[in-house]
Amino acid sequence: MTDDTNGRTAPNAGDDAEEAERRPRGARRPGAPRGNRDRRGAPGKSGSGRGPSGRSRGSAPRRDSWQEDPVLFGHHAVAFAIANADREIKSLALTENAERKLADTLSNRPIAVERVTPRDLDRRLGADTVHQGVMAEVEPLPEPDLDNLIATAVDKGPIVLLDQVTDPQNVGAVLRSAAVFGAAGVVLTRRQSPPLHGVLAKAASGALELVPICLVPNLARALGDLQAAGVRCIGLAGDAETALHDVDLRGPTALVLGAEGKGLRQSTAEACDQLVRISAPGPIASLNVSNAAAVALHFASLSSAPRA
Repeated sequence: MTDDTNGRTAPNAGDDAEEAERRPRGARRPGAPRGNRDRRGAPGKSGSGRGPSGRSRGSAPRRDSWQEDPVLFGHHAVAFAIANADREIKSLALTENAERKLADTLSNRPIAVERVTPRDLDRRLGADTVHQGVMAEVEPLPEPDLDNLIATAVDKGPIVLLDQVTDPQNVGAVLRSAAVFGAAGVVLTRRQSPPLHGVLAKAASGALELVPICLVPNLARALGDLQAAGVRCIGLAGDAETALHDVDLRGPTALVLGAEGKGLRQSTAEACDQLVRISAPGPIASLNVSNAAAVALHFASLSSAPRA
């Protein structure tokens, strides 16, 4: 699903994740920044069970070189991080105006604040960054495993799987829709996803702290695990014969959406239980992945709503 996301199926892109999985651990992904680390991992906390964000505490940290040290910016992204007890805040830089707006949030979790000017943050983050006078250096959140999401999907909304969606704005917008419509969580491929902070967090508008995110090495294998646990896996593809609105989405369900420009890879499409399309009667027949996710999650929420 993508800019073309009423989703075509990409016939020759099936081995990207498998190639990444074969890459030696610690090897740098081509084109990735050097000296970075994974956004997900244990933030220095121990114990078992889930924290307020629904993630499993105590999960083993994964540090991949292509992930940068997590930095959050923007009012909502940082406010939700401060409110999330699972999120360790290493440093917090605020302008005077931003500190005033975050006063209530900070009153519940006192954190030392570095007073800065907007120009200070422009220098740190880049002049084009819409930081709203707020920047936080943070530790990664605990990383849930697939079983956590499956258990949640029994009583909650669908699990959303993104097939190598690499644009951080799109992934952030999908997370926001997942939070709005009560999705059980989001599954991303570990090596073919954007860093889970920065631009993505800003686009998610706080949802990064609310929606559990599971990173997997191989999406087709994850689909098999979901199916073995009784989760029905439905892929969105523009050339599918069945319309989304004709499908009963009640019960444990996973919605699978493809990457920008390509749609679902062939291996992913073949691993789904069913392919469906979003009916589009207008002159433009496709949606980008974040809009398609919002439409699909809305249909799923209507399917699970109590019948009169």
